[in-house]
Amino acid sequence: MHIVIDARTVTPHFPGIGRYVSNLLRALPPIMAPGEQLTVLTLSDVFIDYERAVRVRGGPFSLRQQWEVPRALRRLRANAYHSTYFLMPYRPGLSTVLTIYDLIPILHPEAVSRRARWLFPYLLRLALRAAHRVIAISMTTKEDLCRVAGVPERRIDVIPLAPDPRFVPQPEPVIARLRERLGLPPRYALYVGSNKPHKNLVRLIEAWGLGSKMPESAGWMLVIAGTWDPRYPEARQRAQALGLQDRVRFLGPVDEADLPALYGGAGLFVFPSLYEGFGLPVLEAMACGAPVVCSDRASLPEVAGDAAILVDPTDVEALAAAMTRLLADESLRQEMRRRALARAAEFSWERTARMTLAVYRAITS
Repeated sequence: MHIVIDARTVTPHFPGIGRYVSNLLRALPPIMAPGEQLTVLTLSDVFIDYERAVRVRGGPFSLRQQWEVPRALRRLRANAYHSTYFLMPYRPGLSTVLTIYDLIPILHPEAVSRRARWLFPYLLRLALRAAHRVIAISMTTKEDLCRVAGVPERRIDVIPLAPDPRFVPQPEPVIARLRERLGLPPRYALYVGSNKPHKNLVRLIEAWGLGSKMPESAGWMLVIAGTWDPRYPEARQRAQALGLQDRVRFLGPVDEADLPALYGGAGLFVFPSLYEGFGLPVLEAMACGAPVVCSDRASLPEVAGDAAILVDPTDVEALAAAMTRLLADESLRQEMRRRALARAAEFSWERTARMTLAVYRAITS
């Protein structure tokens, strides 16, 4: 069996997908059987040290990929091709596995550009037509694929993600140095992610404003970290309108190497998203020992299990109450930390790789 994995998404433009592909490629080789071969398609030198890495021309947004990638697949004489993104060669010429993360452009069109809203359904259909099997990263994504895209259940395998191995509890001196460098207070609640509308940051700000009136919240700051899209300024505007400039810190993008300590130093991680294909920040926070409050929508309950306080993300008062409850109760925070670490330990890239390898074997047998 010779599998080719498309790693052209391992670029800064695709941080989440890049982590998925990189971790999968690290976990697969140790569990493959003799005679099973893996080749990586790449645009750069990212995988130059990988045993078999082949550079191709034409990225995911390039028309050139439609002939360059199939040509490379023919030259490699592969048995199967794993496309890790729906922007792919739509006639790869061999058995194909496709990973789908979410259907946000269809289900939450306000989160993407007008061009993406128009193109996504068409290009998704082409990708699904090319795929023999589809990997969905959650049951939610599988159900969406069946309901919205009409994909038969039998063609979909649900294979969850896992936290990167670097997401583990950090020593207090490491956390203290990060706090000092970023100018963070000793006690802070944390959100990590984008500011797109479906992330629900305006309601988070409103809930923090409500909670800030409670004496239990004195001395706590809400830290919002992640890439900031200037098209969606509403959260900043709401914080200013509520007079929360001293209680909310918009940190902006954070270096990947700093994330474990940022998570680990949080007295509370909050993730009120209206929709997630998986919600990896929740699992990363848990793996670092952060107590979690998150939305009860989409895939988040299946990821968090009983290790988070789940709340209706559209109910500002309920969100405020959940956060205030954790901030006020140190023993509850310790219990939620224990649950978080136990839950995160149930996910591993070895497990994800074994499930993915089983799909490869099924389509090449």
